[in-house]
Amino acid sequence: MGTETVALSDRATGSADHPPLLLLHGLLGSGRNWQTAAADLAAAAGGRSVHALDLRNHGKSPWHPVMTYQAMAADVLAWLDARQLGPVDLMGHSMGGKVAMLLACRHPGRVRRLVVVDIAPKSYLSHGHRAEFAALNELRLDTLQSRGEAEMKFEGRVPDWGMRKFLTTNLERDPAGAWRWTVNLPVLTAALPEVEANPLDPADAFAGPALFVRGGKSRYVAGTDHAAIASVFPASRITTIAAAGHNPHMETRAEFSAEVSAFLAGG
Repeated sequence: MGTETVALSDRATGSADHPPLLLLHGLLGSGRNWQTAAADLAAAAGGRSVHALDLRNHGKSPWHPVMTYQAMAADVLAWLDARQLGPVDLMGHSMGGKVAMLLACRHPGRVRRLVVVDIAPKSYLSHGHRAEFAALNELRLDTLQSRGEAEMKFEGRVPDWGMRKFLTTNLERDPAGAWRWTVNLPVLTAALPEVEANPLDPADAFAGPALFVRGGKSRYVAGTDHAAIASVFPASRITTIAAAGHNPHMETRAEFSAEVSAFLAGG
């Protein structure tokens, strides 16, 4: 894809008896978010190899000043090339779902089946990320005492308790005991317009099997998005998990894993 790549970190689960499944997290997430669901998905396939990747500027993967969907997709492609993997099953959530869609459309021979979790091929220019990033950038790490204190300071910007707790998962202590971010916050903040935009071109399409999983309590995939999904992914179907919000793989893990496992098995 014509861009400098970084070597992505991954968390591997299961064995390699079936086509590998790659998991791509959302903005401010990491492969760690998939740990429990990955175990479910590996077991359901009778030993499938599942890899939860950390995208660039997240988790344990390298930081880089370029934060575009083309760069993120190129990183995943380079990860596949380095392991000489043939067609794989690919699943992405939110931002990771956009990466997965782009890779599937531009390199369809590398993707056997595609799963996109609670995101659509469209732009999201006013979906709350700005308030969350304002909260993160206002936090004074030099005086911070605990994650609990960080949650309290987020309250003015982020009303949702679960989101405040999620944001603090991006905090860790360095070897000297000082707090630091596990994400490249300045680069991600500057890249928000890019991350919120639709990475697909009008001519992009993926003809292979695709499953879109949306949360019934989430606003990210609306009924009006179904036509756009079908136009880019003609062999796709959409399933709704009524009790889930934006994170069905965490909020309704058993139902989510059952839906995805059935699809990956050919259902």
